[in-house]
Amino acid sequence: MTNFKTADLCDHHAEHVQVCKIDFHSYGKKARFFGKVETVKVHEDNVLFLQALENVPEHSVVVVDGEGSRNCALMGDRLAGIAAARGLAGVIINGCVRDSADLANITVGILAIGTNPLKSKKEGKGERGGILEFGGVTWKPGDYVYADEDGVIVSDRELG
Repeated sequence: MTNFKTADLCDHHAEHVQVCKIDFHSYGKKARFFGKVETVKVHEDNVLFLQALENVPEHSVVVVDGEGSRNCALMGDRLAGIAAARGLAGVIINGCVRDSADLANITVGILAIGTNPLKSKKEGKGERGGILEFGGVTWKPGDYVYADEDGVIVSDRELG
């Protein structure tokens, strides 16, 4: 299902969706993507994010709560390449990316709040697999996320 539109999904399933209120920027080659949510919470440290990219099931969407920090990037071309090579649908980052010109050529969905050329720490602090709260949405592992040019929606069930 690559021809979905979040607007249509909202029209047909309003009672089952949450609409994210963050105005993400699209950095990957895929502007439209969906999949099951896998979660990571970190603060200016991308070690657990990298581990998630290496281990989550194919077609997943890794949702990263970087607590909205703009102090460094949580993803660059190397991590985006891993996501694409593993067949992930995309990543949604409440934080920043870098290497944005390169990310535009990588076939994976990448949404983030902005860019920063500084790399993150490598301390391994944070949490994987928990429930996240940001953008007015509760992000639960196993829920479904749909992203396109109009926005990001989350549902506890697959929409069609």
